[in-house]
Amino acid sequence: MKAAVCHEFGAPLVIEEVVLRPPGPREVQVRIEACAICHSDILYAEGGWGGHLPAVYGHEAAGRVVALGEGVRDVAPGDKVLVTLMRACGQCRNCALGRPFMCEASYDRANGVLSLPDGTVVEHGINTGAFAEAVVVHESQIVPLPDDIPMDAASLLACGVITGIGAVINTARMPAGATAVVIGAGGVGLNTIQGCALAGASRIIAIDLSDDKLDAARDFGATDGLRADAPGLGDAVLALTGGRGADYVYVTVGVISAYQGAPDLLAKGGTLVMVGMPASGKAMHVEPANVAAASQTLTGSNMGATVLKRDIPYLVELYRQGRLKLDELITRRYRLEQINEAIADTRAGHARRNVIVIGEGP
Repeated sequence: MKAAVCHEFGAPLVIEEVVLRPPGPREVQVRIEACAICHSDILYAEGGWGGHLPAVYGHEAAGRVVALGEGVRDVAPGDKVLVTLMRACGQCRNCALGRPFMCEASYDRANGVLSLPDGTVVEHGINTGAFAEAVVVHESQIVPLPDDIPMDAASLLACGVITGIGAVINTARMPAGATAVVIGAGGVGLNTIQGCALAGASRIIAIDLSDDKLDAARDFGATDGLRADAPGLGDAVLALTGGRGADYVYVTVGVISAYQGAPDLLAKGGTLVMVGMPASGKAMHVEPANVAAASQTLTGSNMGATVLKRDIPYLVELYRQGRLKLDELITRRYRLEQINEAIADTRAGHARRNVIVIGEGP
């Protein structure tokens, strides 16, 4: 099959033939029809989180089941499914506690799911390898989808949507009437804004460097938009929150400067939710005395604390009712052969989500 292979960090991906082994026990082979480009894919391809090469990235996908390994019972060939990076053993302590997004079981991404025709092992990037015509993944990574949701829209549910909305609904459990600041109005930020609106926030303040993105934020539920580079940003947030600061501040970009300034926007007793993931080694400075004195909370949100079989059907139903925007998140559609163009556009900050459509193309 064809896949977009990373041979060198920071270099363009190469469209070439790779070998995908058949599914083993509890594995599913899926023919990919749509895969969105996430900034995590780009950071991996740039070497920001390490890993081994060659590799195939891509983890925000949807397609149809082709074949089943031994022991798979919940899906059948031909079924439409969401494909995610969230691999869970179902046996470890975190899985037993209802936290499959923090599964403790190790996974060797160089186990031979993918290889080059000469036998060279290709890393199974981000547990998924969906910048390709097909994938083999663990059954825990897929969720059945109804036929009436388009593949390109459905693919967004695999990461960007659940990461943003889940940060609000699952991680923060933000109560109705709270005030929220969302730093970053890209793909994850817009979904965080949607989550705040669904939770009943009284005020949702979007912060970004782009006026276009701030306009989009209002379309997704933001009540206010502030330029990140405007003087007196903290004073502006205070003015919009009755002089208190925000009850919740969500940082949805992997930018240290955004993290560094976020605590200053919090109210006493407020919560900073860390969603965006900077490259390894990047750090922010926090004064513990200030956090303790203000009884504030700093918390991480991994994949929106999502439980796939609980949260995906809920989000699909919201989409069907017109209460969740998915189609509006898609900026452009590209063929697999155009993936480097799609990545460049995403890296430049022009896209909410670019989607690779595999098959007939955009």
